[in-house]
Amino acid sequence: MKVYAGHSYIFNPVLMDQLWVEHHTARKGQRVVVVNLPGAPKCNTMGQCHIEDAATGEFLGMVCVNSLEKV
Repeated sequence: MKVYAGHSYIFNPVLMDQLWVEHHTARKGQRVVVVNLPGAPKCNTMGQCHIEDAATGEFLGMVCVNSLEKV
């Protein structure tokens, strides 16, 4: 799957994100937005991306792109 910066998704963690919870603070079913951070790899690099809360804009961390479902 390919995700795009600025688009909204629902976070549904795959096994890797369930095991590595120190990389993010997102909750299952949470609505998130993919972001490209300055100085960080762009989204989809090595199957990862950075996300923030869709409602508050709070940065949540880095997750696997397979953990994101289209809204």
